[in-house]
Amino acid sequence: MKLPPYDKFPEIISDTIVLRQIQIDDIKDIVKISFYDSRPAMTVEDATEMQDKINLDYQNGLSIHWGIADKNTNEIIGTLGYYRGFDKKVGELGCVLRPEFRGKGFMTEAMKLATEFGINDIGLTKIIAITTKQNNSATKLLERLNFIKIANLQDDEIEYQFVNNL
Repeated sequence: MKLPPYDKFPEIISDTIVLRQIQIDDIKDIVKISFYDSRPAMTVEDATEMQDKINLDYQNGLSIHWGIADKNTNEIIGTLGYYRGFDKKVGELGCVLRPEFRGKGFMTEAMKLATEFGINDIGLTKIIAITTKQNNSATKLLERLNFIKIANLQDDEIEYQFVNNL
């Protein structure tokens, strides 16, 4: 396995998006979608503090967190990354997209790029994602991307596992 941190933060480019490191200038765009330990940011200061913790987790080899940037504007429209499980060759993939960018294929593309990176670059043997039963958009996305439901969890959550057909 090749775990973070990397000599150069991995930037992954497709036709429509760029997965890249979040910069301080990006924080204002992600306040409403910033979370750390299931706690949402309420202010730019909260989001900055959370990003500092996320960056420290990356430096400690515990996670990797990308901003999803629109390739045309470089504006951060969402985030995703692997947040737990590296010690067991597992990556728990989490994602969030700003509401005004949902339903346009950005997250589908971002998740494809992230799963490929997890398998091919990190060397993960298992990728999971957890969502709530009420989040129909997330469950449809996961199923469309070859994730299969493997468990019902507490608090109305569902665990999915990626099935690699590569």
